[in-house]
Amino acid sequence: MEVLEAIKRRRSIRRFEDRPVPEECIREILEAARLAPSASNLQTWKFKVVTDPEIRKSLREAAFDQKFVERAPVVIVACIDFTAFGERSRRTLELLRSGAIRPSLEMLLRYLRGEKGAEQEERNLISACINVSIAVQNMVLAATSLGLGTCWVRAFDPQRVAEILELPPECPPLILLPLGYPREDPEPRSRKSLSDILL
Repeated sequence: MEVLEAIKRRRSIRRFEDRPVPEECIREILEAARLAPSASNLQTWKFKVVTDPEIRKSLREAAFDQKFVERAPVVIVACIDFTAFGERSRRTLELLRSGAIRPSLEMLLRYLRGEKGAEQEERNLISACINVSIAVQNMVLAATSLGLGTCWVRAFDPQRVAEILELPPECPPLILLPLGYPREDPEPRSRKSLSDILL
């Protein structure tokens, strides 16, 4: 499948067939993530592949009971890898854990405007979130090209997910990506016209 065709065919899938996803498909999807671009080529991501039904059930509970998280035969958990920042990562993690910095619109605006309030730790966090998002989009398009469906999930309790998966503290979860063979074919949702998105 061509890239543009995959982009046009992609849908958010919340109903999956009850059949496993072949290991080679999962590896291809992870390879698409591995090849994603990232700021300064730091590749600030780690992924946890979950197929165990009991763990998927726990993830569903941590995702505010979104049932399709459990029903998907695979859930890929995309995490930020703060160790990729080297020595700069320790302070970023300390501030993140204490609640002193959190991903927010205000933080992003400070960063984009180049304001003095945008400290290195905030820049690390923003770069990491963007990097992981790019890698996940690569996975979404690769999955589509293989006839699989996905759905981005950001509504979940990250601390609970980290506990369930026993994630190291330097790799907090950012996105859950349920994955499987679609049992639905939703109509495309409306999009703004090209003229509406040009400045």
